[in-house]
Amino acid sequence: MTTVLRMILILMSLLVLLLMMRKIRQAKAQIEDSMFWVFFAVLLVIFSVFPTAADWLSGLVGTMSTANFIFLLMIFLLLVKNFSMSIRISQLETKMKELVQKIALDDNESEKRLKEQEKEPEK
Repeated sequence: MTTVLRMILILMSLLVLLLMMRKIRQAKAQIEDSMFWVFFAVLLVIFSVFPTAADWLSGLVGTMSTANFIFLLMIFLLLVKNFSMSIRISQLETKMKELVQKIALDDNESEKRLKEQEKEPEK
C-alpha cells in the first residue's frame, strides 16, 4: 500500500470520526447509528497503520492489490449498512401507517361522540 493511500485513509477516517462526534454533540445522530461509522473509520485507520494486515487479507481473498481489497471491503460494508437501513425504514413506514390508521379511527370515533352529544340536548 502506498504512503499516499495510507495518508488519505487516515485523513478520511479522522474526518469521519470528527463529523460523527460533531453530529452526536448536536443531537443530530444517535449513538447506535454512529457506531457503524466509527467502526468504519477505525477499520480504515487500522489498515493504514498496519498495512500488512490489509496485505494479508488481500492475499487471503485473492484480490490483485491491497487497495482493491480495501475498496471492495468498504463497498461491502456500505451495502450491508444500506440493507439494514432499508429494513429499518420499511419497519418505520409500517409503524407509521398503523399509527396514522389508528389516529384516523380515533378521530372518527371522537367525531361520532361529539355529534351524538350535540343531538342529545335537542330531544
